Amino acid sequence: MAHPYMANSTPQAQQEMLQAIGARCVDELFQQIPRDHRIVSPLRLPPALSSEVALERHLRELLSKNISCERVLNFLGAGCWQHYVPAACEEIVRRREWLTSVFGSPMSDHGRNQAWFEFSSQLAELIGMDFVGLPVYSWGCAAGHAIRMASRITKRREVLVVEAIDPERLAVIRNYCESPEMASHLTMMPIRYEARTGRVDLADLSAKISANTAAVYFEVPSYLGVVDDQANEISALARSNGAETIVGVDPISLGVLASPAEYGADITVGPVQPLGVPMNCGGGVGGFIASRDEVRYAREYPTLLISIAGTAKSGEYGFGLSLVHQTSYGLREKGKDWTGNSTYMWAIANSAYMALMGPQGLREVGEIILQQSHYAAKLLGAIPGVRVVFPKHFFKEFVVNFDGTGKPVSAINEALRADGIFGGKDLSREFAALGQSALYCVTEIHTRADLDRLAAAVRKAVQS
Repeated sequence: MAHPYMANSTPQAQQEMLQAIGARCVDELFQQIPRDHRIVSPLRLPPALSSEVALERHLRELLSKNISCERVLNFLGAGCWQHYVPAACEEIVRRREWLTSVFGSPMSDHGRNQAWFEFSSQLAELIGMDFVGLPVYSWGCAAGHAIRMASRITKRREVLVVEAIDPERLAVIRNYCESPEMASHLTMMPIRYEARTGRVDLADLSAKISANTAAVYFEVPSYLGVVDDQANEISALARSNGAETIVGVDPISLGVLASPAEYGADITVGPVQPLGVPMNCGGGVGGFIASRDEVRYAREYPTLLISIAGTAKSGEYGFGLSLVHQTSYGLREKGKDWTGNSTYMWAIANSAYMALMGPQGLREVGEIILQQSHYAAKLLGAIPGVRVVFPKHFFKEFVVNFDGTGKPVSAINEALRADGIFGGKDLSREFAALGQSALYCVTEIHTRADLDRLAAAVRKAVQS
């Protein structure tokens, strides 16, 4: 019998395919995998669902167990943020023209290539850099790629990474640096942050940077929401030691904050999710890599790049992939790291979002986020026992400490959930030095009424 969803899975069809490729049996296709790595007995799986009706019912039952951010008031961020996504973004990205060309023939999909070119050119203008590749899997992957790019450029094998960073992103970067047993291992050293301000500790950076340092990686805003006003000094210190400066940035902040290029970034990385991509589980938080338009950077890109060129017809332009040969598509395991297309569709949504918003729209969004997040911090900081840890320079996210209440973050968040609110992310395990603290996120979706409701609920939670 054929599988319900695979018409070509009958034994006869399988045998015809094997004959066409010159194989006697399916096992021959897996000879390169050691036999002791293969499953030798059937998996203990529940019976296959035999109809679309049964499958849909099963999935709806599973999904009904979730409590989504559309049903409750949400203040979680920490890497995946609840921004407003214009309806046009989802309408455009779901059009069949894109679905059939990603990933199609890379030579002939001129419409797709033009859309990708628009993504790269718009993002380049937003972040103040000239050269932007197509998105990779995540912000962490983008940072890992950039660090390896810097190592190949400088021929050095040590990197300095700020401590105030998402632990998940740090784990991804650590994977890209590889283990000490690997020939291409990079040594990663942490840079402390100031306990009072949350900024990079320049004294610690100065003590650790050396002639072996390939790159200094820091973020503006940081994972803890802090906008570091020492960015120029950090970049200058890296440059004076022959190291590359890599800056992680939230692109939606650039309507109100200076672009990384303005304070000395050589390579900029960050997430694409804030630019027109809804929150979802399992993807959609892709990351970008950008740099100056110089050969030494271009030759080290791991991701696909889009070029524009004139044609034989005057006034006509074509769009195509460039430098593909240096990626894993061209060189396989010898390529510049690893490339994948799981986030390429989101580049279409990002392009639509940036085109819809324009410079004025992005500035307005940034201003709203600044105003609302600082208003929320002021309300929470006025509650007895509650303290905003870094109250001066922050964007969108800020750290709230509950030590003075005598209650752990877990208890506060449990009480907030009972009131239909997702509180901030619990930092007490990942950043023990901050005590019982949570990372709160406020975006343009939050109204003053939402923030007043949050403050009232937190006050109730700490007093109960």
